[in-house]
Amino acid sequence: MATVKIHKPHSPYIKHRLGGWMPSNPEHWRKWLGDTVSHVRKHHQKERAQLHKSVQALWLLIETDTQVRMLFNMMLEQVPTHPPYNQNPAGGPEFRSWQEILLTFDWQLTQGPLWLYNTEGEQGLIGFPFNAFLDWPMGTPAGIFAFLRQDINKCLRDMLNEYGDFLKSDASAKVLNKNMDGWFNDQALSVMVNVAVPGGTSKPSFFDIFQCDPTHETFGFNSWDSFFIRKFKDNIRPVYMPNDDKYITNCCESHPHSNVQISNIREEFWLKGQPYSLSDMLNSPTDAKPFVGGTIYQAFLSSLSYHCWHAPVSGKVKKIVNIPGSYYAENYWEGFPNIDASGKPDPDPAAPNNSQSYICQVAARSIMFLEADNPNIGLMAIVMVGMAEVSTTEWYVKEGHSFKKGELIGAFHFGGSTHCLIFRPGVKLEFIPGAQPPFPDNDDNLPVRDLLATIKN
Repeated sequence: MATVKIHKPHSPYIKHRLGGWMPSNPEHWRKWLGDTVSHVRKHHQKERAQLHKSVQALWLLIETDTQVRMLFNMMLEQVPTHPPYNQNPAGGPEFRSWQEILLTFDWQLTQGPLWLYNTEGEQGLIGFPFNAFLDWPMGTPAGIFAFLRQDINKCLRDMLNEYGDFLKSDASAKVLNKNMDGWFNDQALSVMVNVAVPGGTSKPSFFDIFQCDPTHETFGFNSWDSFFIRKFKDNIRPVYMPNDDKYITNCCESHPHSNVQISNIREEFWLKGQPYSLSDMLNSPTDAKPFVGGTIYQAFLSSLSYHCWHAPVSGKVKKIVNIPGSYYAENYWEGFPNIDASGKPDPDPAAPNNSQSYICQVAARSIMFLEADNPNIGLMAIVMVGMAEVSTTEWYVKEGHSFKKGELIGAFHFGGSTHCLIFRPGVKLEFIPGAQPPFPDNDDNLPVRDLLATIKN
């Protein structure tokens, strides 16, 4: 008989709202959530047939599938009954039923994300509104299992695609204004400049950094999506040593999350330590085999930063693989099963931020396999991982396309997410200090197209 190892969970992780997708002050998002739910209760009570088609489909699945209905009811019942999980700031529960969650989804499908830096000294952006709705339910045991189901994820994919269509429409541009909750007020522009150019006292303007039209009402952006995939001006992020293939440049404007060597082709990635499992990440033992013993570098994208991808090396696309997956799944040990030193539940308040290594194996993702011009690099992989609402990845290159280091190769739509660079064993990499653990204890990004690592072969 096979022996099953029971792994005891380690001490709780330190919580940190990576990339600013959820507010630093939990009361801030709870107030926003309470106001939103109150609005839906008063002004958005509809029959199923009146809802968006994607929400109707999820509603029908919950109504007709006993197990799905049980999971959705249980995820609400399993949220602890003590503060801060049991109430919104108005004194009532965030959601009373799964029907109320879906009505709130339906309302949000025609709302652009607002600028919500309303608490002095605290980051208050609700960059993932659907994620905020599910933040506590997804951390329950029922929620963790529900959001791994293929049928539920298909409905969520259709719903997020419908939301993506809205964010590409002219109607979504209504939040691109100079009001207090608009993205072009003085505070918003200043914060976006500080993210692009951290530190120092003398700052350029938003218009000096990004390609836009300052004379236009929406700065020349015709939708929320066009604003969020805004481009740097040509002089802002020059390519480091563009003609020398021994230097690897940063693929995304991002903050380091992990830099490790991979010993095995398959790992139990659902454990609390969240080890990478190459065969699951790449969805193929055959594709994973060349990278066993190699290096994975992972970094996440900030909510307020630049969301396009640039080639880290010169080379040629061998193939691109799109893998469907989850959208709101988090690691079990980052939900309510995570217990703090006092014995109380300590779930990730910005889930799935603390599950970034885990979601590389289960989330919707897109992978480019490429052959670098430098034979000392050879085959490598770039994995772009969708996170919650950020589930749409777009490559601007196709199989067989040759590209130069620093060339624009793709983008995340509606914000940012997390990505990995995977190298074969034998590639001797010397990463810059900021890309080696322990990583800087701040939210500053490593600039895109700047030096990331040097080949020492």
